[in-house]
Amino acid sequence: MTTMNRRDALRLLGLSTFGVAALAACAPDATGGAATGDAAAKTFGFTSWSLNEAAQKAAVQAIVDAYAATNKVKIATASFPYNEYLNQVVLKLRGNQLTGAVQVDVAWLGALAAMGKLRDLGAQASAGGYTDVALSSGKFDGRQLGLPWTTGSIGLIANTELLTKAGVDGMPTTIDEFEAALGKVAKLGGGVVPYAAATKAAQLKDIFPWMQTFGSPLLSGDQVTIGDEPSVAAVEWYKKLYDAKLIAPDVDRFDARALFSQGKAAFYDDAIIARGVVASQSPDKALVQKMAPLSRPVLKAGDTPQALLWGHVIAVVEGEGADAAAEFARFATSDTATVADFFQKVQLPPTTTAGLADPKVAGDSFTTEWTEKITKTATANPFWRYAADAQIESAVAEQVQAVLVGNSSAKDALAKAAEAVEGLQK
Repeated sequence: MTTMNRRDALRLLGLSTFGVAALAACAPDATGGAATGDAAAKTFGFTSWSLNEAAQKAAVQAIVDAYAATNKVKIATASFPYNEYLNQVVLKLRGNQLTGAVQVDVAWLGALAAMGKLRDLGAQASAGGYTDVALSSGKFDGRQLGLPWTTGSIGLIANTELLTKAGVDGMPTTIDEFEAALGKVAKLGGGVVPYAAATKAAQLKDIFPWMQTFGSPLLSGDQVTIGDEPSVAAVEWYKKLYDAKLIAPDVDRFDARALFSQGKAAFYDDAIIARGVVASQSPDKALVQKMAPLSRPVLKAGDTPQALLWGHVIAVVEGEGADAAAEFARFATSDTATVADFFQKVQLPPTTTAGLADPKVAGDSFTTEWTEKITKTATANPFWRYAADAQIESAVAEQVQAVLVGNSSAKDALAKAAEAVEGLQK
C-alpha cells in the first residue's frame, strides 16, 4: 500500500491555499479562442501534477509509456507541483501554450470549462463503462469535459474499537442515532473526542453536507439558499454538539487525522486516502483494520446520505493532437487492466464498473465499502462553478465559526453568509 504524508494528503484533497487563490485570481476567460494545430496529429501533450509526485510518478509514467508504444504516438509530458498547477494551467491556456490531455481536479473543472478551450468527450465517455457518479464529476453545463480518472468522496470514518468499548450497537444511520452514539463515546473519557469534526474556519466547509442532510440545497439555480430553515437547523445542531463537547474546538482536517490516528476520535470526515494517512501516522498498526467507512447519517430514514465528490479527471484541450489525446484519456481512465494495476500501485479507486469489479479492487473491502456507502451518493459542491469558490467557502465558514464561539445566532450568521456569497457570484 502507498502511504501518504501531510503534503500528499493536502494535495489530493485539493486544499492548497495557493491553488484555490489562483482559481479566483486567474478568473476564467469565456472568449476561448480558436484551436491551433492539427487535431489529428499523432503527437500530443499530457500535463499532470501526479508526474511531479514521488507517490504516483512511476505509475503514471508507466501508463503513458505503454500507451505510446502500443499506439505508435508520441506523448510530451509536462508537470507542475500541485500548489502551482492550477495557476500554470490557466496561464498556459490563456496564452494558447497548452494542448493535449490535462489532469484536472474536479473542483477546478468549471473554471477551466469557462475558458472555452476544452473538448466535449461525450463519445469517449459513452464507450468507457464509467459509473454514473464518476461521469458526473467530469460534466459541466451538460457537456462531458473530463473523463474520470479516480472518483471518491469525503465522508465519515469510524473507529469500530472505540464504538464497541462505548457500547454502540451497529453504525448510526440517522441524526438521532448518531447523536446518541456520540453521547455514549463521550462517557469513555480519557481525552477521546466523539466526533473530530471541523471547527476551524479553514475547514468549516465540511458543514455543507450537513446542511444538505438537513434539507438545504445550498444553491438552487443561481439562488443561494444558505440561510434557509434547513441550513439554520444544521448549524444549530452543530452548535449543540459543540456546546455538549461532542465535537472539539479548533480542529481542522490534520488535527482530526492526528486524533483519529492516536485512537482519540470515534468519528471524523476525510477522503478515501485516509487509510494510507492513518497507516503512516498511527502507533497502533492494527488501527487500519478497525477503520470503517459509513454513510452520513440522515435526518429521517429513507433520505439520501450526503457526501462531497472528490477526485480528478482528464480533460482534453482542442488543438494539436486532440483526437489522439482524447483516446489516451479514455484508455488511461477505463482500460480495466490499466486502472486495476494503477489501483494496486497508488490505492486510488477506478471509475468504471469493470474496474471496480476487478479482483484487485473488489478484493479490497475498505475501497468497496467506501464506494458503496459514501461515493455512490456523493455530489459536487454546487459553488465549484464559480471562480470565487474559495472565497465563498471562507465567507460561510467564518460565519459558522462565529456561531460556534457564541458571537452570533445561526440565523443572523447565515443571513450574513448568504449576502457575502451573493456578492461573490460571478
